[in-house]
Amino acid sequence: MNLILNVVLMAMIAAMLIPIYTVWKNDDVWQKMLALGSISTKASVMVLVVSVLRDDWMIGVVGVIVLSVGNAGLMLLAHILKRLSDS
Repeated sequence: MNLILNVVLMAMIAAMLIPIYTVWKNDDVWQKMLALGSISTKASVMVLVVSVLRDDWMIGVVGVIVLSVGNAGLMLLAHILKRLSDS
């Protein structure tokens, strides 16, 4: 069970490196915001996987809150930036 957990977490961490590379190489603000939203989603899914495997539902609640509220804040920031660039 511990080996499976380690393999799953390493695969998830490797999947998080792809958007980080995108943020590092690209200068477009919208691409950076999309990549950071992807990182936020992947991190919260990692928290949910760890909470299920550890049978700790308090950590799972934190993962759900990050998943639902974190991306909403990012979308609000994107909308504000769009409005500022339009005027």
